[in-house]
Amino acid sequence: MISKEVLKKIRKLEIQTKGIVNTLFGGEYQSAFKGRGMEFSEVREYTYGDDIRQIDWNVTARTGDPYIKIFEEEREQTLMLCVDISPSGTFGSNDQNKMDLAIEICAVLAFSAIKNSDKVGLVLFSNTIEKVVPPKKGRTHVLRLIRELYTTKPTGRGTDIAEALAYVNRLLDRRAIVVLASDFQDRDFDKQLRITNQKHDLVTIIVNDELEDQLPNVGIIPLKDAETGKELMIDTSSKKVREEYKKRRFIQKRELSEKLLKMKIDSVEVTTNKSYVRPLMNFFIRRLSRY
Repeated sequence: MISKEVLKKIRKLEIQTKGIVNTLFGGEYQSAFKGRGMEFSEVREYTYGDDIRQIDWNVTARTGDPYIKIFEEEREQTLMLCVDISPSGTFGSNDQNKMDLAIEICAVLAFSAIKNSDKVGLVLFSNTIEKVVPPKKGRTHVLRLIRELYTTKPTGRGTDIAEALAYVNRLLDRRAIVVLASDFQDRDFDKQLRITNQKHDLVTIIVNDELEDQLPNVGIIPLKDAETGKELMIDTSSKKVREEYKKRRFIQKRELSEKLLKMKIDSVEVTTNKSYVRPLMNFFIRRLSRY
């Protein structure tokens, strides 16, 4: 049974994200994610200037007058949300942790999708596949996805992006929009990134927290890896320690950014202490500029 607290969070999130969709992202979503292709609609009489390659010779022969085929964009698509729910997502140095931020962005994309009559599905993962909800349409279905995002607790402790993407590739038999939301605290997933990007329209949502980028000067503190359980004592009063930590974090983020750029994979980077609206809007603008 779902707790009243979770139901309240779901309702609040629905109101908040649907407002953003209606005012900002509904039309941008439709324009940014094109349909799978063109499908036959009807035939009509040929008029001067029409492309003769579209002439329907069977109808033309039957009627004695030239007719052409009319095609329309096949609009309906599938949005598959692939979300990392490993323990590192519970970290947050602000009012919102990384998982809550990921849920909110997924809700915006899901409500945008159903507004455009697309199907939405969900794969939750850690170092194993935790939950799968097949793609469907409708508000009730999206609310179920949000409920699963809030209530599903990971059984695994690590993160395996490669396995999650491999599962999605086996699950989907047609080209889809695949949104991978994670803090990307993993390695050796390049091959599956490349495969998924070739088979589908892959978008990565990189979820960060500002405290992960640089350590505060607060003396000796214990740092615990949420996924491995390993704990270290760190002297944050040491400028050398703080600079080394900041340098390593910068290198990690730069390597991921360069990897995605090289593979031509769209990405949106968000941080818990900042609004996601502007990064998401910039993403849609970049997509639109390519068409």
